[in-house]
This record gives sequence, C-alpha cells and structure tokens, in this order.
Amino acid sequence: MSSPYPGVSTLHFRRCFPQPPALPLPLLTRAVLLGCAAGGSAFAAADLPAPAGETQVVEIRASKDDERSAAGTSARALPGTVTTITAEDLATLNLGRDISNIFRRVPGVVANNIDQGDTGNGFRMRGFATQGTHGADTAISIDGVPQNIPSSQGGAGHGPAFLEWMTADMIDAIDVVKGPVSALYGDQNRAGSVIITTREGGAATPSSAALTLESHGGRRGSLTLSSEYGNVRSLLVADRYRSDGFRHGGGNDRENLFWKLSTTIGDGIYSLRASYYRSDYAGAGYLSLPAMQAGLDPHSVQYNLPGFGDAHRTSLVFNRAPARGQAGWFATLYAEDFERSRAITTSTTQHTFGYDERTIGGARAGNTWVIGESAVLTVGADTRKDRGDALRRQYHLRQPTANYVNNQHLDLLAYGAFVQGQYRVLPTLKLHAGARYDRFDYEIANRKLPAASTAYRGSVVTPKYGAIWTVLPDLELFANVAQGLRSPAAEQISSSGSLGPLGAKSGRINPDIDPSKVRSHDAGFNARVAGGWRISGALYAIENDDEIVNSAPDVFVSSGRTTRRGLEMDVRYQPTSTFSAYLSYGRILRARLDNPAPGAGALLSVPAHTWKAGAQHRSAAGAGKLAVNGDVYVSARNPYYTGTPPVQRDMPTFVRYDLKATYDIGKFQGALSATLQPHQFASDIAYGTAAGLVVSTVPRAQGGASLRYFF
Repeated sequence: MSSPYPGVSTLHFRRCFPQPPALPLPLLTRAVLLGCAAGGSAFAAADLPAPAGETQVVEIRASKDDERSAAGTSARALPGTVTTITAEDLATLNLGRDISNIFRRVPGVVANNIDQGDTGNGFRMRGFATQGTHGADTAISIDGVPQNIPSSQGGAGHGPAFLEWMTADMIDAIDVVKGPVSALYGDQNRAGSVIITTREGGAATPSSAALTLESHGGRRGSLTLSSEYGNVRSLLVADRYRSDGFRHGGGNDRENLFWKLSTTIGDGIYSLRASYYRSDYAGAGYLSLPAMQAGLDPHSVQYNLPGFGDAHRTSLVFNRAPARGQAGWFATLYAEDFERSRAITTSTTQHTFGYDERTIGGARAGNTWVIGESAVLTVGADTRKDRGDALRRQYHLRQPTANYVNNQHLDLLAYGAFVQGQYRVLPTLKLHAGARYDRFDYEIANRKLPAASTAYRGSVVTPKYGAIWTVLPDLELFANVAQGLRSPAAEQISSSGSLGPLGAKSGRINPDIDPSKVRSHDAGFNARVAGGWRISGALYAIENDDEIVNSAPDVFVSSGRTTRRGLEMDVRYQPTSTFSAYLSYGRILRARLDNPAPGAGALLSVPAHTWKAGAQHRSAAGAGKLAVNGDVYVSARNPYYTGTPPVQRDMPTFVRYDLKATYDIGKFQGALSATLQPHQFASDIAYGTAAGLVVSTVPRAQGGASLRYFF
C-alpha cells in the first residue's frame, strides 16, 4: 500500500519481524524499529534497474506534494488523512482468501474477515463498530457506485459492504479517507470513505495467467486478458477460487468475472464494465474461549452444525470522466442484481437464515470548473433505487420453518445533491468547503406485521470545512470540521416484534427517526525529514448527537450521544529505491455510548491500540529481481462485557505476521507467502456473551505459493 503522504511508496518494507509474538507492546515497538533500522543499513544498496516486462514490481513515483497543496478534486487534495493503495502495492500483500487484506497496511484500520465464507468485508476505523465486522459506517464506492447495502438481512445488518466480487487484478487504486470530510459521498460516511477505481486494459495492464496454492485446500486460477483494438481498451479478468476451511465443516467455492471496455472520445474517457460473481460457502461459527481453554478442539464446529450461504451478483456500469485534468463533466449509470443468503447457527438444531434479493440501480452526474490556478468547484447529484426482499427466518435441521424474525419488501429511494470547492488564498494556504443534501423516500411492506407497513421520508444536510497550510516546504498542517450521516434501517422504521409467523397482529412504526448524523473534528500534520523520513499524525474527535438506539422493545429513537476520540501516527522511511519501512500506531482514547441502557456496558468493542509495521527490500538475484516483504499487525485492549450483571474485560492481544517473497525473471513471476498468527486460539474477531468470550479461530500458520506468466 502506498503511504498517505506524498511521494512515499510503502511497498518496500517487510522482512523485519521474527520477534517472539508474545512480547509486550513497548518491547514489540522497540524491536520493530531496531529491526527496520538494521535492515536499512544492511540493504542500502545502489538503485537497481527493473528488468524488462516486470510491470508488477513497484517503482518509485514522482512526488505528489503538489496534489495536496493545489486546489483539486482528488481524494489526496482533501484536508484530512488519506491513504492511497495502488495496484502495485496489492501485488506485495498476502491477500489469500480474503479481499479485506487490501487494507492490511492502512494506519488505524482494523480490516478482517471472520473466515465464515463470503459474509462481508471487515472494515473498522476511528472507533466505529456499530455493525460489527461488515464494513458499515464507512461509505465505500467502486467507480462511483456505492457498495453499502441498506437494511441487509443476509446476516450483516444495515449498510455492510460486500467486496468479494473483486480480485486484486481488477483494482487500479484505492483511496482511504479518514473522516467524513468529502461531500461527494453520502450514506454511511461517518468514519470516512473508501474510493476504489478499477483498471483499464491496453498498455497500462499486462496480460497474465496465474495459479496459486494455499494451506487448507486453497487453490486459485486467474486469467487477465488486456488488449487494445483501435481506440478501445479491453480488460477481462476471470478468477476461480476454492478453499477448505481451517475449521471442520467450512469451505468456499467462488467465481469472479469482470470485463471493462474503455475509450477516449474528445475530452472524455468513457467506460462500460460488466461483472459476475457467484459464491457458495459454509462457515464453522464461533467457539467459546473458556471451552477451548478447557480442552475443546479449535477446529470444532459451533454446536456441530455448520452455517451456510451463497451469493450471486451481476452488475453493469457506465462511466464518463474528463480525459485531461479535472475540468469537465462526469457521469455514472449503473444497474445490479444482488442476491445473498447466510444461515447463522443458533443451536444444535437451528439456524437463523438471512436473505436479500435486490434490484439496484442508480446514477451520478456533475461538473467540475477549474478557475485559474487558485480554485476548483464541483457540483453534482446522485440517486439510488433499491427494491426487493429482505428477511430473516428460522430454520430447523436446515429446513425452513414458519417462524420469521422479520420479512419485508423494500422500495428504497435515496437521492442527494453535493457541492464542494477549494480555494488557494495564498501559495501556502488552501481552504476547503462542501455540503451534501440527502433525502430518503422509503416504502416498506412488512409481511410479518402488516400493521407496521409504512412510508418514510427523511432528509439531512451535512456541511464540511477544512484547510491545508504549508508552513514550510517540508511541513504541512491540516484541519477539518465535517458532518457525516447514516440512514435509518428499515427494521428501525418498521419493527417486526418477536419471532413468529407472517401476518401476525399489531406492529410498531417509528416514523420520526432522523438520519443519524455525526460531527467530526480533525487536526494533523505531514512532515518530511532529511534522510528519507516522513512523519504524519492526526488527532480526531467525533460526536454523534442522534445515534439511533433501541429504547424499548420495537421502539427505536434518535438519541445521543456517542463519542469517539483518538490519534494516529505514521512513520515512513525510504533511504533508497530498494528499501523502505513503516511504523504506524492508532490509539482510541474514547469510544463509548454516553447514555447506555440500564445494565448495559458503555464501551464500544474496538481495540484501544493498533500497531502496524513492515519493510520491503528489493535486489538483483541472478538473472531476475527479488522483492522480500514483511509486515506485523498488533491489536490490543479490545473491551467486551460478560456475565450478569455485565463485567468489563479485555480480549486477548492479537498478533499477525505476514511474509512474502516475489521473484521476477523474464515473463515469469513466482511468489511464496506465509501468515503467522502465533497466539493460541488466535482470532481478530470475538464477541462478549453472558457465558464468556466467543471467537472465530484462525490457523496459527498458513502459507501459499503462486506462479504467474505474463504475455
């Protein structure tokens, strides 16, 4: 992944960490720094030319400092913390079975998958964990298409993001924006936004075929066909992945197909892409940590009854973007068929079966004006129509029963308008301002409690302000105050009561819920230091004045508030083009409900400490080139509550090491990778229950090998 700071490539790191996993945090930090410093001394070799045809190997790019200080529309021009991940960065990561690993090096981000199949992509940052591990509270878009699914019942809650339809071969760049500072993104933009753009065919992307084998039955075949016919660039990516679970009863069978056509006409780049995704999976559920400590096999299946699910997703997306510079009009038009199910084990005989079947369509359009070299203004609008069924049903011995948790037909219309501008009042000072208006027009047919069927109308305005001040050529300060939002879930508007059949009497409507709105304050700096060092940091404070809470059975109200405060630090070191290293630290100082329900805990379950570090070294090796990468990730002091009345405890510290070596020679690229999670009963995902902590165990060691041929 690239650094969030201009001109720093973060791909050259990763081989510094054979330290014992059980070291306490201060000793671990010291070991990481000493190891990277020693690596920098040992590998300070002369710059090495890249062998011909090695397009997958990272090269040092020109500085992007001007993109921060100039008036612009890109994510990097925002007055906040932004991490950019490139396609080359992704080639150095251990992605394995989980596309969530694309965020593995982003400072302060907890990204993971619960290894229960294709159940959504874990993405938590800045103390947001409202919807568990499935990416809610962060607005995620791909080529201008929002990925968060409102009111999902496929086992993931309100606003999860499902990115399993993508593979790394499809991705050109990812921008992770901390905080809701961008006005271009609406619903779920509370912790921030993630903007993903896909690759084009032609000279920019080589054709290749690859085969990968991994531990626990992982096997993948992928094909990338890139070509150019006249003025039309074509990119076709096909991927087939199968794996057995580390746990008994688990497994996944996944297919991905992606085709994108692009062309330049006049002053615009036009593209049309289609994608198809299918997945069938089984998950082994959660296990009690006290039971495993007493002797339960960590490979076991929860209640000896695996969960199961499948997914199908087909989409068609048209895009238009300016071909030269920022000025000009842009447009996105998309249609999607979305179907997903997930059955979660609840006892030795029962599952709760969640199901979504949606038809989704939308559009986005606007224009950007560039005024000399000092100002830029963007005005636009977007809309999204989401129509279909969302339900959760009780299954007995894998067969459906007549009892439902909920069953709703949804007709969800959302639309918004946005304006955003930047003005460079001085050569060293840039001001930023923007605002969004979002409206939600819903029609909800409640099949379980028909009396609760209702319409809903709600709207919200979220302004944004900020500034970047270049104090010195090598020191930048930034600050912003921004509001973000989340729409109400259909279940909060039209409650479904307790478990029971369809067509029951009564029903509760909560029509007065407003969209949940947060106010975020950021202040930070980016600094370059002699000798190839870059240091960045930020402080943030987030207040949610109207968090939607369940105040009584079936009663949801807008009630405040929750608060989140924290800091992030990031250090990058790149003395030569052959070696670089990084160390980041995220500290959540406060993440709590300020008005918890009686008898409930106030702390949100997010780790107080998140450490990430790594290094990469490149060198000539025989007739080819070798790149060796190493990363370490540590999360600690994650609170949870157990017992009755609840007692606060902390989850065990989680440590993960990643190693990857890539060797390029001619048209071939080979790679070996290993992931070590050495703590017993290792898990980055856990939940507190009255009976104790339950976890989704992962293997303590796993490895993989791949061979790619470019043509």
